[in-house]
Amino acid sequence: MKTGVITKGIGGFYYVNTGEEVYECRARGKFRLKNISPLVGDIVDIEVDEKQGYVLNIHPRTNEMIRPAIANVDQVMMVFAAKRPDINMMLLQKFLLYAEYVKINIIVCINKIDLDENQDYQTVVNMLKSIPYPVLLTSTKEMIGIEELKAALTNKTTVFAGPSGAGKSSLLNLVQQGLVLKTGDLSKKISRGTHTTRHAELIDLDIGGRVADTPGFTSLELNNVDAEKLQLLFPEFEQYVNCKFSHCLHDSEPQCGVKEALQEGKISEMRYTYYIGLLKELKEIRRY
Repeated sequence: MKTGVITKGIGGFYYVNTGEEVYECRARGKFRLKNISPLVGDIVDIEVDEKQGYVLNIHPRTNEMIRPAIANVDQVMMVFAAKRPDINMMLLQKFLLYAEYVKINIIVCINKIDLDENQDYQTVVNMLKSIPYPVLLTSTKEMIGIEELKAALTNKTTVFAGPSGAGKSSLLNLVQQGLVLKTGDLSKKISRGTHTTRHAELIDLDIGGRVADTPGFTSLELNNVDAEKLQLLFPEFEQYVNCKFSHCLHDSEPQCGVKEALQEGKISEMRYTYYIGLLKELKEIRRY
């Protein structure tokens, strides 16, 4: 028996990298009976006959994403351009929320900073650092932040996400020449991954670690979240939840620690406004 990582799955075949060989495997019927599907990123035990094999066991997952269908991701790198196109704040907020929901570490990369002479992107940087999320500032033209990007990717499994034109492929080509992913971009109109039938695939980096070539990045369906649990997706609230009421939603309740922190400038007004909008949306869903 050997242990490895599923790097690609298509047509009922799973390609398992053991570190020495890549084996083409099928899943045993027990997974189908239990309604379990192996995912790219799964650590699995396999039995092999020459280079053919079968998946016998799937190790416990640290996390799991629905779209892209991938497991055991260390982090998601959200790439947005400072200019051309401008940062879509609503889109950024939605995908921060989804990454929190599936419990994946978040890094935001603001690319093309050389195009923003007034450094308007600093408003976004300040909001992100107040949460706090790590932020990388990059420019492929000026070769800014490329070494920091490489360091962030080294020995990690990373999903790249971002709108069309943000410069994901250009960045990755500087990390490893010739690595041009066919990553499905986020739709500007509906804030969801563009439709594609391709599957996720893990690609090894020479610096160590893997990058996920994926068919897109989905957004969170609000009806999966309870109103009281919504605040858990806003990690900056946690240290200020010393409210009078134990089930405070940080909306209209008196003596609310989160609202006090907001008034003191410790929580981003932009983030709080987004939270309240989602909270009202959830209440409407529950009403019907």
